[in-house]
Amino acid sequence: MAKKQICLYFQVHQPVRLRLYRFFDIGKDSHYYDDFANRSIMRRVAQKCYLPMNEVLLDIIKKHGDAFKVSFSISGSAMEQFERYAPEVLDSFKALADTGCVEFLAETYYHSLASLASPAEFRLQVEKHKEAVERHFGQTPVTFRNTELIYSDGIGEQVSDMGFKTMLTEGAKHILGWQSPNFIYTNPKKSKLKLLLRNYQLSDDIAFRFSNKAWDGWPLTAEKYLGCLKDAVQDGGKVIGLFMDYETFGEHQGAECGIFEFMRALPAAVVKDKELEFVTPQRAAAAHKSVGDLSVPQPISWADEERDTSAWLGNELQQDAYNKLYGLQEKLSLLNDPALWNDYGHLQESDHLYYMCTKFFTDGEVHKRFNPYETPYEAFINYMNVLSDFIIRVNNAIAEKQ
Repeated sequence: MAKKQICLYFQVHQPVRLRLYRFFDIGKDSHYYDDFANRSIMRRVAQKCYLPMNEVLLDIIKKHGDAFKVSFSISGSAMEQFERYAPEVLDSFKALADTGCVEFLAETYYHSLASLASPAEFRLQVEKHKEAVERHFGQTPVTFRNTELIYSDGIGEQVSDMGFKTMLTEGAKHILGWQSPNFIYTNPKKSKLKLLLRNYQLSDDIAFRFSNKAWDGWPLTAEKYLGCLKDAVQDGGKVIGLFMDYETFGEHQGAECGIFEFMRALPAAVVKDKELEFVTPQRAAAAHKSVGDLSVPQPISWADEERDTSAWLGNELQQDAYNKLYGLQEKLSLLNDPALWNDYGHLQESDHLYYMCTKFFTDGEVHKRFNPYETPYEAFINYMNVLSDFIIRVNNAIAEKQ
């Protein structure tokens, strides 16, 4: 009997954070970034997460060989900061790539919302990201993972037209209904695009609940989790998508809670049990036929209870910033200015809009945990000051061109 499969995927992203940019800086100072914060945060996360976790994965691969598979998408913003502040992290990812047991996925270079705003900008960023993956890791991505797993039928259509055969997204309950996330589906408009879904319950057991002593599943051991995985496919499911932030390990869930030991033990438990196997998204899609189309008329994501785009576009502050930013697309298309295009890319990072979220309760706590600003309104004011200066630069460049 064919083994059921586990698809383990990690998102790696660090935004390029903005400095405190005051109203009086507009038109006078066009350096927008907090270089000190970017460097110190990258160095901290490298020491707590990236380097030790990459070492764990490399040890697992050395021990279990081809029996262990894992996949990553690393944003262009993160790759740039690895090169600048932590080149040893980039080397450790290259070492993983060299094993042949790791698949690197494509995404938007700047971890942006371009797929919602501009097909042209979306394509440009995806191509830029593909080139970066090829340059750093020697792989040409065939699987796509959009920013924050954002997906709709229309976005899938664009992704298929770019040549991708597989795409990851959220197994959102309001989309699936009675259906299981543990099967392969297809885009209703592009039948060649296979959809691999996140099992959010099992993913969040690790990403959010692992260290919570009040959780009824605590403590989570490799053996207990293996039992949960096997139970999940008792209904005939074929592949379990475990998708999470890589910063889960050592950063969001501290080393003291045993998260690294858990990850060392899990592959050994799976290999010993022999009912499940690890696969990359590419192999999962190749191994299974679709059970049918999955209709997603409105964009979904893996964020918050709603599993939609409200984490970034749910209030008037966010919508105002988003509209003003992408309203510059036509003007920028007339310019060939690398500095402007680079700043435009970093200003698109979804994190800036995320910081402006005004949600309450559980989702609000999650937003607050990852927010460098005291309030969403401070995030909005700071961002709009930067954007005002950027708009002046764009308009001046257009005037000079004329």
